[in-house]
Amino acid sequence: MIFRQLFEHETWTYTYLLADPDSRKAVLIDCVFERHIRDLAMIRELDLSLETVLDTHAHADHVTGAGLMRLATGCQIAISRASGATGADRYLDDGDTVSAGSLKLEARSTPGHTGGCMTFVAEAQAMAFTGDTLLIRGAGRTDFQQGDPASLFRSVRERIFTLPDEFALYPGHDYNGRTSTTVAEERTHNPRLGEGIREEDFVGYMDNLDLPHPKRLAAAVPANMRCGAPGDGALVPAAPDWGPVVRTFAGVLEIDPEWVHQHRDALTFVEVREAAELDAGPLPSIEGAVNIPLSVLLDRHSELPTTRPVITLCPAGARSGQAALILEKAGFERVANLPGGLFQ
Repeated sequence: MIFRQLFEHETWTYTYLLADPDSRKAVLIDCVFERHIRDLAMIRELDLSLETVLDTHAHADHVTGAGLMRLATGCQIAISRASGATGADRYLDDGDTVSAGSLKLEARSTPGHTGGCMTFVAEAQAMAFTGDTLLIRGAGRTDFQQGDPASLFRSVRERIFTLPDEFALYPGHDYNGRTSTTVAEERTHNPRLGEGIREEDFVGYMDNLDLPHPKRLAAAVPANMRCGAPGDGALVPAAPDWGPVVRTFAGVLEIDPEWVHQHRDALTFVEVREAAELDAGPLPSIEGAVNIPLSVLLDRHSELPTTRPVITLCPAGARSGQAALILEKAGFERVANLPGGLFQ
């Protein structure tokens, strides 16, 4: 199985990409609105076809990227029927299966953090994705969205801890840099839900947490109750529209070489090779390109006009990718790297 764990640093959210390597069909779990361009880049670079976006529940701390991913790829959105969310293509009940090629995920109802939480179990891969129901050495809060500590205790004990000891568990968040755990670890070491903890102890603990509400609660819950479909006034992260530009998973803006060839008279080209390379002998180039070495680009970018799009160049497309990042951070709104470089 193809597997990637992605992180959103502002809300400490994990997103998971799973795919069947033969069919290249994929599932995305708990994606984030502001990171959909990053996720699309990963899917494109791995040559995957996104079949389904899953949310473990209707989140309260971030807006799901499910709606944007459906707009971009035509994938389906699936979420628990008990979540009460509208706008999904499929509503999951306990025991349902979500498939992508040979990849199979069982949807297990695990309410408690919210009334509609689900854990997704990949039995063949010995993995489970627990959302906010079970965190690493912790558990999700239970003080809003039909949360109930007794239900969460039973969900973990009866639906997650009954998985084999070696199953790897992947949470929806972690605030300490931890990435995964196992059933055996949590059963033994989880201070809230471990084997020695009684239900009444857990309920008493959770009822007295007295946590502040998530900062994005007012915006996140309404948006997630419509599966992240952009509402009026939503700030949708957008790719540049001045040409066929995409942002790579590395964060670099790149442009289609054929489009560059067709529009070369309307573009500014900047070569970032060092002077010694140019003196060493003739190499392929683009007529009229400005040479500003990468080593001094940060200091000399003001020499470049901003009235036309800027295309960065180098022999292989690596240094020019860094140059595109430098110029973008410097305020150039229309800039992109020529992928593959001058030798393509």
